[in-house]
Amino acid sequence: MASRKPVVINAGQFQQLQAGDTLAAPLAGAQEVSLTNDDVGSHVPGQVVYLDTNDGVKKAKADASSTAYAFALASTTISNGVAGVYATDGILTLTTAQWDTAFGTSGGLTAGTIYYLSATTAGLGTVTAPSTAGQYVVRLGIALSTTELSIGIRDPILL
Repeated sequence: MASRKPVVINAGQFQQLQAGDTLAAPLAGAQEVSLTNDDVGSHVPGQVVYLDTNDGVKKAKADASSTAYAFALASTTISNGVAGVYATDGILTLTTAQWDTAFGTSGGLTAGTIYYLSATTAGLGTVTAPSTAGQYVVRLGIALSTTELSIGIRDPILL
C-alpha cells in the first residue's frame, strides 16, 4: 500500500503536509481545563460545576440563575481549595460507580438518555429535567454507554 501525505490548508493555499508538521485534530475524550474547587467539600468525578470566580468553580444547581450556568464536570476527585481537572466538552468516561455517585444512577448511565442539571441537589446530574416555575432546565449531555457521556452543556432555560 502506498504511503500518502495529507493535504492541508496553509495561509489559504492547499499543500501537502510538510516534513516536521503535524495535524491538529480533535482528541478522543473530553476537552479539559484546570480550575480551583471553591466549595467547602470535594468534587467527585462527574459532579457538575459553574464558574464562581476567576478560575474557580462550585457545584451547580438548577434552582437559581447564579448557580444554573453549568460549565463543566469534574474529571477526578478535587479537594477544596485545590486546582483540578474539569471536562467542558467531548466525551467524559467514568466508571459506572462514579456515574452512580455523580448522577444518582444505578449501574451507570443509560445509552441514548439525555441528562440534566438537578434543581434539588447541587452538582447532581439527572434524567429528569426540572419542571417547576422558577427553576432552570440545563441540558448536560447524552449518554453513549453506561460509562460515557457526550458533554453538551446548554444555557439554562428559565421555567
